[in-house]
Amino acid sequence: MRARWPFSRALQTLVTAACLFAAATGAAPASPDIPGVTSRQRAEQKTFTDQQIIDGFLKTAFGAEYHLAGKVDRIRKYDMPVRVFADGSHAGRKRQIAAIVADIGHRVQHLDIAMAANADAANVTINLVRDRDFDRTIAKFYGSERAREIRSSLDPQCLSGFRKNEKFEIQHSDIFLTVDNGDFIFYDCAYEELLQSLGPINDTTSVPWTMFNDDVQMGFFDIYDQYILNILYDPRIKAGMTVQEVNAVMPQVLEDVRAWVRKTNNLPGE
Repeated sequence: MRARWPFSRALQTLVTAACLFAAATGAAPASPDIPGVTSRQRAEQKTFTDQQIIDGFLKTAFGAEYHLAGKVDRIRKYDMPVRVFADGSHAGRKRQIAAIVADIGHRVQHLDIAMAANADAANVTINLVRDRDFDRTIAKFYGSERAREIRSSLDPQCLSGFRKNEKFEIQHSDIFLTVDNGDFIFYDCAYEELLQSLGPINDTTSVPWTMFNDDVQMGFFDIYDQYILNILYDPRIKAGMTVQEVNAVMPQVLEDVRAWVRKTNNLPGE
């Protein structure tokens, strides 16, 4: 089961929950062969119209799924280097996180993302926990009342959230992943929660190609979502922008993003 749950905490925390995600495609794959990934890569749709890409971007970058959050009509993104720290005693999972972070950095042109040497140097913290400890960890982090609300509303298997300032710039993200539910679930959660913690928080069931759709399990950083993240982190798309402001620069942004995604994935020219 997947879900998203934004709510106010400090400068405002947006929380998301999801399930299932896997490896990367193309150069420097982030995972070994995992059952279910290869078949999804072969079946992946790689060609999209401008309107299909724009529609998915607007539906994921604006708004927030959880109804208590209200409508969020501004772009949210990091305006600083993103540094990720994986907290936990699971060395193998930490190596997998590092590979996933490197893969995301390779595929999103203007996103400066890398692993941090320690927790103090990070603005994204990934908490690696056993499944049996997941609820207890969420309660410790958010408080028992909030944790019960999360559980009753979403029943999540993994969770992420971010704090933003008054300019809608993300300041810090927290991610919670279970380490003992299998490789496919781990990669799915890690990719989706990491990417959503960078800004595209809204889940949508009307876009069939994105991992941010509850009904879609891609298993890798797919082409369609590379378009979404590359648009979001183009320098012309700024935190705090409205839909109208984004639409004004979208033609030029999308032209450059298309060229980058084609090059990065060795796709034929259009």
